[in-house]
Amino acid sequence: LPLRRYKKRRLFLSVWKRSQFCVAGVFGATRAEIEQHLEMGRKLLAAGQLAEALSHYHSAVEGDSENYLTYYKRAAVFLALGKSKSALPDLTRAIELKPDFLAARLQRGNILLKQGNTEEARADFESVLTRSPEQEEARQQLMKASELEGLQEEAYAAHHQGDYSAAVAVLERAIEISPWDPDLRELRAECYVRTGEPQKAIQDLTPTTKLRNDNRAAFLKLSLLHYSLGQHHESLNHVRECLKLDQDDKDCFNHYKQVKKLSKQLDSAEELILEERYQDAIDKYESVMKTESDVTFYTNLAKERICFCFVKLNLVSEAIDVCSEAHQRDPRNAKILRDRAEAYILNQDYEKAVEDYQEAREFDGDSNDIKEGLERAQKLLKVSQKRDYYKILGVSRSANKQEIIKAYRKLAQQWHPDNFQSEAEKKEAEKKFIDIASAKEVLTDPEMRQKFDSGEDPLDPENQQGGGGGQRQWPFHFNPFDSGGSFHFKFEYN
Repeated sequence: LPLRRYKKRRLFLSVWKRSQFCVAGVFGATRAEIEQHLEMGRKLLAAGQLAEALSHYHSAVEGDSENYLTYYKRAAVFLALGKSKSALPDLTRAIELKPDFLAARLQRGNILLKQGNTEEARADFESVLTRSPEQEEARQQLMKASELEGLQEEAYAAHHQGDYSAAVAVLERAIEISPWDPDLRELRAECYVRTGEPQKAIQDLTPTTKLRNDNRAAFLKLSLLHYSLGQHHESLNHVRECLKLDQDDKDCFNHYKQVKKLSKQLDSAEELILEERYQDAIDKYESVMKTESDVTFYTNLAKERICFCFVKLNLVSEAIDVCSEAHQRDPRNAKILRDRAEAYILNQDYEKAVEDYQEAREFDGDSNDIKEGLERAQKLLKVSQKRDYYKILGVSRSANKQEIIKAYRKLAQQWHPDNFQSEAEKKEAEKKFIDIASAKEVLTDPEMRQKFDSGEDPLDPENQQGGGGGQRQWPFHFNPFDSGGSFHFKFEYN
């Protein structure tokens, strides 16, 4: 009998412990554990460790779902984390559990007012004032609710009448009162689009993607705005967010295909430029213009980059034509002016190159490329007013050594002094022959040619140490007959 009683007692204790464990599992925690969670939440909140505090308040709410204070305290953490939408249900539950909890009503009214729910906010503020007429904050907020209602009516009326600037002015004050109202921000964004300020529209639309659940329309509008501004990567990111919410959204999917295609072409074109595959890059940018012909930005960009590529390919005539067209489309684009200046340099039209660089500097005065380019163009202009070795030989600035030697031989034969009879003709031919020989010497020597291309004449006595006098001499160590010619002319100087 004692053994039987002992077994029953052990069975009873075992069942009781399991029941206690189940109760704790259902209701979240024991009273002591709930208090411990609340205390830890308070300390962590005071220390600014909001995420950790929130975790403890979650446990406290799960442990005691009938305690209005735990909901209120968790709502305070949500608000500190900037999650007003999450705080609202907790405040509502706290008020349901304790209808005369004025602090919760005031806090809920403030959130509702910021969300633009003036009717519900007004009800909370009036309820607070009914129980506590001296509550000044509730009185001030009630006045703001009335002001907001008037501003909302005024803004929508101005928008309906097409007075978008007036609507924006009214909405500025309305959004100060109600910064979490997506309707007001979307309305102001539309007004900004109408007044030609898309960047401001983007700033207003961006927060609405979080203020409104499943806001695919906002993501699509953002994508379209970024696309119109030439920000194709941002456009692609936003339209992808729309498709994350609904992969079958037809409008978002159609726009996604367009942006993805264009973005791929643009990225590919720039990679080709980095690889110095300039003709392929030109072809790719021509495809860009076919893909998107309606948005001016992309056509202008394509023309700008094609201009750059033609310059790099030393296709002077094509470069000047395309750069000039690009300049007409986008007159304040310093890069286009810089590239056309380089094309003019290749064309040995240094005055125009200087003019383009000077104009480019007006639009981008901080660019080292433009500053250095202008200095080089000015040097080349100065040198060209003395002797331009490319013009003397009649070759382009991109001519290779073989082309230079060929041009030299042809001109040397033409202007050899032995070909002329009179003394005056011989002297003129001698001067030209010296210039031709000097040009050949400079342009076939890599170091001397580099100096000349940077705007310095390596044979100018002013640039030579100890140089002086204005009489032209043969280049140092230069024999014009070393090139393989069969000339027997001998110069004599007095």
